[in-house]
Amino acid sequence: MAHGKTVLVLGGGIGGTVAATTPRRMLPREHRVVLVERESRHVFSPSFLWVMIGRRSADQISRPMAAAKRGIEWIQGTVERIDPVARAVRVEGKELSGDYLVIALGADLTPEAIPGLAQAGHNFYSLSGAQSLRDARLKLQSGRIAVLVSAMPFKCPGAPNEAAMLLEYDARKRGVRDRVSVDLYTAEPGPMPVAGAAVSGALRQMIESKGIGYHPNHAVTAVDPAQRRMTFANGASADFDLLAYIPPHRAPIVVRDAGLCAESGWVPVDRGTLETKFPGVYALGDVTGIMLTSINKPLPKAGVFAHNEAEVVAHNIARAITGKGAEQRFGGDGACFLETGDGRAAFGSGNFYADPAPQIRLKQPSMMLHLGKVAYEQYWLFRWF
Repeated sequence: MAHGKTVLVLGGGIGGTVAATTPRRMLPREHRVVLVERESRHVFSPSFLWVMIGRRSADQISRPMAAAKRGIEWIQGTVERIDPVARAVRVEGKELSGDYLVIALGADLTPEAIPGLAQAGHNFYSLSGAQSLRDARLKLQSGRIAVLVSAMPFKCPGAPNEAAMLLEYDARKRGVRDRVSVDLYTAEPGPMPVAGAAVSGALRQMIESKGIGYHPNHAVTAVDPAQRRMTFANGASADFDLLAYIPPHRAPIVVRDAGLCAESGWVPVDRGTLETKFPGVYALGDVTGIMLTSINKPLPKAGVFAHNEAEVVAHNIARAITGKGAEQRFGGDGACFLETGDGRAAFGSGNFYADPAPQIRLKQPSMMLHLGKVAYEQYWLFRWF
């Protein structure tokens, strides 16, 4: 058995929390687990959709980072430099190093990449944006709500579809649906295209059955906040009265500066072990770029994958340190709930590594599945904090 090893985890989101907590539970106390996170509270981001329609508050979906310590050394601060060769980082001017380095820094949201976007609407992929959208929607008594996917790739591929359906549901609940239209504009060719044509088609039918306009292959190029107008690369334009958007994503600059990213702009990893080209350095979750070679598309960015990948990385690091157990590999399994409004949710699940194409199933919306999503939110916050 090796002694005195240090596992250094960067990022306290879903993947980072699991990647730090799991080895801490598996390793003897002579080994250190260090978690670096700049925020003081962990926020369960899948619940932003409920925040935006007034069904959750910030306190209900967040917990103090200190609550997750349980033997983990939590360092609050911003990662300023990563040296993957030395497995070392600088945080707020302080140098740290580990025997194993896990990069779970997620994706940076960059609305500024689209002229006028940040000034024109509400980024419901952030807590502050979900809160501002919550307040703004109450002022809209008539007009057009536009939900916009500004660029690909983006995390949580079901979220824009959920957002459109929840905003439509909210307009009905507020008694203004006959005066409010809802349209979804996306750079995608269809909803959740990686899941396959059958699932994508069924999800589009769910959206359009609610009277929501669905506009695929609309890559936004600029937004005019004064005129409340979007222009797209295909030559189209669209007006709006309330804009709910998903901004462009990119790998954090500290990750790019470390030479960890490939031409895709994301960190390439072994798709089974999540190890990078640097020995002892792993990356997981939204910061990674894993190609599904069977369909030549990237694995979607989603919390479920970050969670499952973190479990694999944590177990393999613990195995390397203790010599106990068998190697685990991430097999591409994933699942997600899809809120459709009216207290109902659909559920998609399957294997994204399947050959010759991902094998995904979609369960039709039901109240039980909605309750399942509620239960999972509560389970997550209780289990990890």
